[in-house]
Amino acid sequence: MTIRLPDSNGASRTYEPRTEPLLVTPGTPFTSRTVYSAAHVVADPYADVSPDSPAAVDWDATLAFRRHLWSHGLGVAEAMDTAQRGMGLDWAGAAELIRRSAAEAKSVGGLIACGVGTDQLSATEIGYPYSLAEIRAAYEEQLALVEESGARAILMASRALAAVAKGPEDYLEVYGHLLRQASEPVILHWLGPMFDPALEGYWGATDLDAATHTFLDVIAAHPDKVDGIKVSLLDAQREIDIRRRLPQGVRCYTGDDFNYPELIAGDEQGFSHALLGIFDPLGPLAAQAVRVLDTGDVKGFRELLDPTVGLSRHLFQTPTRFYKTGVVFLAWLAGHQPHFTMVGGLQSARSLPHFAKAYELADGLGLFPDPKLAEERMKNLLSVYGVDQ
Repeated sequence: MTIRLPDSNGASRTYEPRTEPLLVTPGTPFTSRTVYSAAHVVADPYADVSPDSPAAVDWDATLAFRRHLWSHGLGVAEAMDTAQRGMGLDWAGAAELIRRSAAEAKSVGGLIACGVGTDQLSATEIGYPYSLAEIRAAYEEQLALVEESGARAILMASRALAAVAKGPEDYLEVYGHLLRQASEPVILHWLGPMFDPALEGYWGATDLDAATHTFLDVIAAHPDKVDGIKVSLLDAQREIDIRRRLPQGVRCYTGDDFNYPELIAGDEQGFSHALLGIFDPLGPLAAQAVRVLDTGDVKGFRELLDPTVGLSRHLFQTPTRFYKTGVVFLAWLAGHQPHFTMVGGLQSARSLPHFAKAYELADGLGLFPDPKLAEERMKNLLSVYGVDQ
């Protein structure tokens, strides 16, 4: 059987799908690396909502996907960018997601960390009319909820702080206050503007060297309150440089969806752990690769994970912030949810040729547990767009 897939130039090509998936069995947590998958949310396709309505979430399917990740030994990074935080999922929805996922993690013994931000503070026609005290209070509200849920906190970058802060000293003040208040060590998340343009100039500078200096100053002042950092700048060398400058005991969790195999494998001076959106669709395969790495087999780890980079770079291509659309698309093809609908209507954020290429790359990796189901669903999508088979 073959399938006709459209190209970006308006032509089409014939593709012969796989008939067998890559066989990966669930397993226990890893020993050499701590690995989180930032997980997507499943929308309720029957809800009568508009793109700017509060998110309608299918809680059963959303939690089932997290159990899938936990079953392979992966941790879940909850209510993060991959869950459409600030792109369809508001704070009320994120708070409910954190409560439910943390309770589910406790029931199955799953590792979980949850995003803490300031998205109660929405922009107005004049921008973000808030004081630093109000931004701190918003962070504090979310931090309290995450800590009460029993999850590790991930202090995410704040659009409001990026808009209001006048320089590095404001970041040092806000983050210092939060770290002193945190009851357990947290993960600090530096999300680059390619993922969210509103975060341009974070840490008080558009120059990345200056921003890195402030970021490291925050950590150096409170090393006992920082479990680790997540760096999402899509710049492998900068992550390595930051990693080598961290205080003893502070981990680096790579958020680089372009260069993750080499960063996780590491070098003679250290390695990165992982907190990645691409490990949502790659979950079982990524878990298998890390288990190989647990044995000390770096070559075998790279042989499994390196071939996935093409798919990741495709999903995260510019505009990078729309990678969530490809992630949910692949979850639908893989049978993890019965529909391709996203909160905020974000299923429209990528083109048909983009979907076609994502299907081909994922199928080539053997990511679909039921290749025939994936083929049928891809053909259904093509028919909606008027592509005859």
